[in-house]
Amino acid sequence: MFEKDGVLYRQVNTIFKKDFDHFLSSGCYDHLVKNKLLISHEEVDWNFPDATDLIATQWYKTLKPERIPFISYPYEWCFDMLKDAALLTLQLAKKCIPFGIILKDATAFNVQWLNGQPVFIDTLSFEMYDASKPWIAYRQFCENFLSPLLLMHYTGQPLQALLLAYPEGIPLSITKSLLPWKSRLSFHTYLHIHLHGSLASKSSVKESGAKTNFSEKKLTDLIRSLESLIRSLHWKGRPGNWGNYYEEVSQRNNYLEQKKNIAVGWINNLVQIKTAVDLGANEGEFSFLLAKKNIGTLATDFDHTAITNLYRKVIKKNEKNILPLMIDLSNPSPAIGLNNRERSSFIERTGVDLVLALALIHHLAIGKNIPFEKIAEFFQKITKYLVIEFIPKEDEKIQFMLNQKKDIYIDYTEENFVKAFGQFFLIEKKQPIGDSKRVLYLMKKPG
Repeated sequence: MFEKDGVLYRQVNTIFKKDFDHFLSSGCYDHLVKNKLLISHEEVDWNFPDATDLIATQWYKTLKPERIPFISYPYEWCFDMLKDAALLTLQLAKKCIPFGIILKDATAFNVQWLNGQPVFIDTLSFEMYDASKPWIAYRQFCENFLSPLLLMHYTGQPLQALLLAYPEGIPLSITKSLLPWKSRLSFHTYLHIHLHGSLASKSSVKESGAKTNFSEKKLTDLIRSLESLIRSLHWKGRPGNWGNYYEEVSQRNNYLEQKKNIAVGWINNLVQIKTAVDLGANEGEFSFLLAKKNIGTLATDFDHTAITNLYRKVIKKNEKNILPLMIDLSNPSPAIGLNNRERSSFIERTGVDLVLALALIHHLAIGKNIPFEKIAEFFQKITKYLVIEFIPKEDEKIQFMLNQKKDIYIDYTEENFVKAFGQFFLIEKKQPIGDSKRVLYLMKKPG
């Protein structure tokens, strides 16, 4: 992979020529792209301009893949997103078989979201099918998809963070040890996790060159078994503390409607707003308002059930402009991988025209003890415009939070809020929200 002038390219090496040519000539590539299972690519007739002699001698072709607007990672997805990514991967593997192709890579990082739907992005993950070899991606699929889905299904806890600790997938041995004993009563779970893990842990290795008989029927049956198991898994977690937020605030003297009118009016007067992040989006009330204006919107929240419900709405409405993500703003996704450059941090990936931070500031300043200055510094790294809501300390929501902790927040005042954010933004507009004593601000980063 390399980038030139902001455009991403992919080199195909001569060692993969036979498999790649067959993938194209068989019609498999066209079939997958037509069915929106795989991103498309263009071929360009030149190579990486600064390539070393070694890279240059290995060069066969250069591809310009279709660009994904925002790259997200499995540890940022809710349960249903990971489940849909798993089913897409299996569907892809199944559709390749009639073309004499097998999927050789089944990492969750090969799936992204485009126009509201999951899509496979690695054109070089396909090779010619060989019935004398087992499915090489089987264990990778189980560790990347099945392990986290099963653990979340049985515990009812959002465990995506485990994929930060195990970016190559949660090892089967660990999954086995964490699953309850009753999981063994599921035939498919026993087969793909418990038995699979036991066999994988054994040190016995087949003789080099030993042949197996892994027919198309066996491969298809294996994929169908995995599909059956994954379709049976569901998110059973309970709603978070703010799960009924919109229902509750809608009863407060038209507070929500007034806030919408102010925010939408401001946004309508902004020019060239094409991308946005709705931070603390809950179930996406304001994200959908942005999407209606054809603004590509990231909708983030730390509450797993809220993001799951939002994702289900996105799928049901076939909404193409919203990508729901699980992000804890007090600990956003870090840069990980080789030299911490393989996968970028949330901040590095998020450069947008507009940020919405509505009913959020008190959760960060009081709930997470983050100073106003640090919050403002974070916002200025990712946006040009900011619509932010200040909620005074006497507000019932803050008083509810302070009932559970000592009030040490003497600096939590609107004056200090304005002073801190004024170091990073110009305040363009200010509007009280009815008689709620809450205030909306429109801010712009200088320059």
